[in-house]
Amino acid sequence: MIAEPNAACNLPSHKENAVRDETVPECTVQNNSSVRNGNLKTSREKRKVREQCENIRRNSSSSRRVSQLQNGEVVEAVTLFEVVSMGKRAMQCVVDDWVEAYKQDRNVALLDLINFFIQCSGCQGVVTAEMFQNSHQQDANRIHSNKMDVMQKMTETFDEETGLQYKKFIAYPWILTVTWPVDVSNEDYPVIRAGPYWKKFKANFCEFIAVLVQQCQCSILFDSYLMDTIISLLTGLADSVIRAFRHTSTLAAMKLLTAVISVHLNLDVNKHNAQRLYEVEKNRISGKKTNYRLDQLERKRKEYDQKLVEIQNMMHAIFKGMFLSRYRDVVPEIRATCIEEIGNWIKTYPDVFLNDSYLKYIGWMLYDKQAEVRLKCLLGLQGIYSRKELVSKMDLFTSRFKDRIVSMPLDKDHEVAVQAMKLLMLMSQNCEDVLSAEDCETLYQFVYTTHRPLAVAAGEFLYKRLLSHEGGEEVLCKGEKKVGAKTDQLKRLIRFFLDSELHKHVAYLIDSLWDWAGKFLKDWECMTTLLLKDGEGDGKVLNDDQESVLIEIILATVREAAEGHPPVGRGAAKKILSVKEKKIQSEDCTKITEHFIMVLPQLLAKYSTDAQKVANLLQIPQYYDLDVYNTGHLEKHLDALLSEIKGIVAKHSDLSVLEASSRTYYILCSEKIAIYSKVDCARTQLIDELMGQLNQLLDGFWQKEEGFCTDAGEISRMHSALRRIAAFHNAHDLTKWNLYDKTLKLLQFEMEHGSLSVLVILPALQCTYFSLLWQLAAAAENSAKKTLLALRRELRRFSEICMYFLHHKDKDVREKAFTILCDWLLILSHQDSNNNEEAVGLLDYLPSTSLQEKLLFFIQEHVFVEEEEGSKGLTEEEERKDKSCKFDNLHKKRSLLAAYCKLIVYNVVEMTAAAEIYKHYVKTYNDFGDIIKETLSRTRHNNKIQSAKTLILCLQQLFQTYAESQDSSTGADLSSASFTNMKELARRFSLTFGWDQLKSRESVAMIHKEGIEFAFQGATGTDGKCLPPNLSFLLIISEFSNKLLKPDKRVVYDYLQRYVVEPLPCSRDKWQPLILYRNSLLANEDEESSILGSSGEWPPVGTSKALPFKRKLSNGSLPETSHTEAASQEAALERASQLTSAGGRSRKRLKSQEKHLKERLPLRCPGGLQRRRSKDEIKTEDVSVKGQAEDTSEDVDIDVVGAEQDN
Repeated sequence: MIAEPNAACNLPSHKENAVRDETVPECTVQNNSSVRNGNLKTSREKRKVREQCENIRRNSSSSRRVSQLQNGEVVEAVTLFEVVSMGKRAMQCVVDDWVEAYKQDRNVALLDLINFFIQCSGCQGVVTAEMFQNSHQQDANRIHSNKMDVMQKMTETFDEETGLQYKKFIAYPWILTVTWPVDVSNEDYPVIRAGPYWKKFKANFCEFIAVLVQQCQCSILFDSYLMDTIISLLTGLADSVIRAFRHTSTLAAMKLLTAVISVHLNLDVNKHNAQRLYEVEKNRISGKKTNYRLDQLERKRKEYDQKLVEIQNMMHAIFKGMFLSRYRDVVPEIRATCIEEIGNWIKTYPDVFLNDSYLKYIGWMLYDKQAEVRLKCLLGLQGIYSRKELVSKMDLFTSRFKDRIVSMPLDKDHEVAVQAMKLLMLMSQNCEDVLSAEDCETLYQFVYTTHRPLAVAAGEFLYKRLLSHEGGEEVLCKGEKKVGAKTDQLKRLIRFFLDSELHKHVAYLIDSLWDWAGKFLKDWECMTTLLLKDGEGDGKVLNDDQESVLIEIILATVREAAEGHPPVGRGAAKKILSVKEKKIQSEDCTKITEHFIMVLPQLLAKYSTDAQKVANLLQIPQYYDLDVYNTGHLEKHLDALLSEIKGIVAKHSDLSVLEASSRTYYILCSEKIAIYSKVDCARTQLIDELMGQLNQLLDGFWQKEEGFCTDAGEISRMHSALRRIAAFHNAHDLTKWNLYDKTLKLLQFEMEHGSLSVLVILPALQCTYFSLLWQLAAAAENSAKKTLLALRRELRRFSEICMYFLHHKDKDVREKAFTILCDWLLILSHQDSNNNEEAVGLLDYLPSTSLQEKLLFFIQEHVFVEEEEGSKGLTEEEERKDKSCKFDNLHKKRSLLAAYCKLIVYNVVEMTAAAEIYKHYVKTYNDFGDIIKETLSRTRHNNKIQSAKTLILCLQQLFQTYAESQDSSTGADLSSASFTNMKELARRFSLTFGWDQLKSRESVAMIHKEGIEFAFQGATGTDGKCLPPNLSFLLIISEFSNKLLKPDKRVVYDYLQRYVVEPLPCSRDKWQPLILYRNSLLANEDEESSILGSSGEWPPVGTSKALPFKRKLSNGSLPETSHTEAASQEAALERASQLTSAGGRSRKRLKSQEKHLKERLPLRCPGGLQRRRSKDEIKTEDVSVKGQAEDTSEDVDIDVVGAEQDN
């Protein structure tokens, strides 16, 4: 019986898998190790050999027999492969048993070992062995001719007729022929299989080889038989075209050489010891002619020399026969294995391998296309550069490949980049001046990368190269300040950040250094002392820029210590802290609170006039442990803090400062802590003062009106007052001050007169919006119906105000109104109904069709509009300002687009509105591609079918615009830039579906269905004599053909054929889009492509002939009869035009291949050339989108592929 090639991957459970070893000069091994006599002449001799071998088999296998329960039966493991794969016994015992069997009969043991390697390759075929040299052949000419004949037969072939693979090669002293059935598409074998069991098997396999060499080093390793056989076997397997053989044998050979090197090192030590003893003995007996001890040591020394020569020959044979041919193998795993092991050889035996003859292979493979191979190179080099005694021999390698290593932190594979940075760290430590200043400056910038492991590795490089200092970090000085070391270290950090002009991300820099300089970065006392220092002439005082950076560093370190996770943008999710980390975090929060409660008021007082510094300092209290105020009796410091904040609010109108102040009050006003009453009183007092100022200004405004609007001073004061109140109204409920009526009156005045300043309109809009939000939140909890109705009127009124300001003359007002309106609609349409369903029902508000159109028009006018290039002839300073302005404008546009896309994603506006957004996907990809792509992904998650219809609607609208711009007499220009851009857009849409074709099956099918119907719109009659005007649209939807499953391509093809009349009446050139589209649907169908190649015409549905496909072996049996493939193809081509029933057979074949795909696709009979509206199309008047159930309610009358039976 011939087993399947992967049967070895499962533990043997049948008795025919047991070993029956018999040995003869020529032998055949079948069913893993069953040997039949092929040369003994008499039956008596045969019987004698069989009895001897049976005794050997029983003795050798019984000692390593292992039982395992599988499928309710006890399975006895008697082969090496079974014992090693089960891993039930110590590997040394397994090897000892095999060595004992080898000493009794080396042929039987070696055949068992040969089958072990064959089975580890995933093959359980037939192994045939015959002697390479016959002992009776003494004639040299005959021996020479025999060798030449054997070399000519060293082949590897595949018999397509039988489906068997043959591999013939020399494994001294045998010629082995391995025969096994092959599934060409199968790339699964034990050493690459996933899962803990197979990982353990691979480890056991490598351990077996190492232990085998170790146990044989004092006995049979040097018998000129064992190693010759193993090396020739592995060399023969490594030359195979079968990946499993090459990979397994290469892994074995590399581990074998590693083990042999260990033996070589032991022999070196023994030889050195023997030499020393010889010298001592020789000196001791000087003058005597002879000595038995001296002769014995001399023989021992010569024996070691001979063994070393044999070991070196083995090493050269493996390296030249295996490594040199396999380190460039097409399989990356094989290349990685070779590079990993040569790195181990260099570290283990540097006297031989640490030279440029071997290092060059690692250097060359640094340029490998596969990340796995590059990673092994870097890991190997790390082991070398970490040892200073080896670095001195690396000068030539370093000079040759340094530039490549310096560039590898930019590698697209994150792990390779991280290990490259670690290698450069080792090179910097152990190689003097190997990295130039330019190299270091380049590597320092990686602390700002978003990939945290790489940033941390770069942080280590930066800290040890630039920031660390000689001596200890804990040097203290008597008095209030710390001595130079930490201050200088801090200044170097500040200087580095200021010199990094390309990056302004302090949080990223601190996070990169946190693991290496955490203790230094938590020294807030040293930092604040440096800030509060007023001394002159001592060189310790910082300038303004350095103070700003140091304050940012303080804030970043406080945030890192209190939160315990990386900053936003670095890391996918928040880190789950361990118990120890939580304890450290709690201690750090307490330390932060105790220190900054006393110091922060002083810092705020010193920098009260600097908006940027104050805004950063005011963020520190949010990380306080507020209970410390009571437990530490520190209320006086709270009074100082509140006093400073009140003064800052009065001084500043900068939004960042006001928002930070408002948030600080919000943090301190927690009702759960004891200081709430004091902070609430201070807050109320502050708001009273702010409202008093605003009321005074409003009174003056209503008295003067037009005169007020022309007074710049009054407008500035009004602007500041409204900004302060808006900032506090965002976090605090100011409803009791009746702010809504005051700001609403201002907005109504602007609507009537249009003379109000923009500086007043913007904060007034914001205040009105916040006032309504607080009222809405209060009404949702519990309010009377009368109150709800009144609030409903106010909501409608505010929406009308926002719509009015969408057309304001000032751009900032229009953008602010649009942003507020989008957020307003989103909030009103997604209220929480758990508390008060009646309130939700009354206050619910969805945009009308006209409002949706206005919002979409606003996006088109303000986002997707090209700005004029007017930066020519500007000075450097003007260009910098112009560039900054463009970045600000881009940020505003992205915010506007994101606000509108949220309305689409959450079904506030119709999904079909997204078609206008998708049109700009390719053209604006660099600016808005991420937002549009995320919108597409979210809408597809909400409703697959409707999302697909939106995509095809986008393409249809673009095509109609393109068709209107073309000359009707000349037809569509398929090479024009507009048409090419449409195809590119369709291709990008296709890429968004990903690799899971089954997941996107219905969506892609809907795109083809809608596209086919659109392409044939406008065709007159059913005779097809008039070319459809939209036929070129088929070229666009052909970009989605590769996302169709094989059976679905046939269904779409059949659906397409319902619109086509054969033969085509017009010139083939005019129907080229149809031909190309059909070609994309049948690209993977062998039978259709062969018919096209022979006849040059497209047959109608059902006229294709399914050609015979390659026969594959099933269950180890061969087909009884078969014709040659060439004859079948010739016959098929001759009958292609006459056959009409082969389509059913082709469908049956597809059915057998895709049995799990039984769903019905959303394709239906066109019923003529008029397109019918489906039930699930969204009407433009509707507010919400129908559910998924309605989306799949299309009528279907096209059978799924495979439904037809073979006639």
